[in-house]
Amino acid sequence: MEDKVTGVAVGRVDRPVEPGPEHRLLGIFIGKWINEGQTIASGDIPAVKILTSDVYEWMPGRFFVLHTAYGRIGIADVGGTEILSYDASSKTYRSLFFDSQGNINTDVLSVSGNTWTWQGKTHRATAEFSSDGKTQTVHHERSGDDGNWVPAMDVVLTKVE
Repeated sequence: MEDKVTGVAVGRVDRPVEPGPEHRLLGIFIGKWINEGQTIASGDIPAVKILTSDVYEWMPGRFFVLHTAYGRIGIADVGGTEILSYDASSKTYRSLFFDSQGNINTDVLSVSGNTWTWQGKTHRATAEFSSDGKTQTVHHERSGDDGNWVPAMDVVLTKVE
């Protein structure tokens, strides 16, 4: 149904819309995390320490997850905001990430058991959750100048709340 004035789709108020099981899978991320690790040295560029605080929380309705991150990579202050979603029409998970450098990344996510994978044009990451859901071990890669994937950083997120 569409509002005739605004043209915006309007749901029925007599029947609440509920998230499906695919949306609920995103719940593994919910919580406050400390993210520690390092970048991978490459050529003349040394490895540097990574330390961030990451918060994942449900957005109203529990269809989307809001992720905010603040911290440091080496001596640089970094941060960003990400929205994780499941699109039922295409049956895909997506990530939309806005970083503190002015970049916007759109990734496709996939899940297999306790492993989530982000895939973008020039970067990808694989996060493996521990069986108790309190640790994420994440390996990031980037596309090199030759088009081959090379390690970018390795981090471990520990749930603190």
